[in-house]
Amino acid sequence: MQTYIMLTRLLPTALNSPRSLEELEKAAMERIRSQCPEVEWVHNFAVFGGCDYLDIFRAPDNDTAMKISAIIRTFGHASTEIWPATEWRHFKDLIRALPAE
Repeated sequence: MQTYIMLTRLLPTALNSPRSLEELEKAAMERIRSQCPEVEWVHNFAVFGGCDYLDIFRAPDNDTAMKISAIIRTFGHASTEIWPATEWRHFKDLIRALPAE
């Protein structure tokens, strides 16, 4: 499975109260589990900066990752970015295989 990083930013008008964050999360995760059961969640973080949340998940392919992004955007009027990611040790294996110049 491929690893993906998803950054999510909610519009300021997306939530009525801080408590509604948990309700939003629960509804979004239920939909993701039912429509993309093969996805494995690795980590979820609330972050400062340009985005509100950073999620790391594993999915079998780009199409499934795109589905996750689309599902999240339908909840809370959010914008998302998804980046494929490679673990550092695997990346080092890839570059070691490159020809030396």
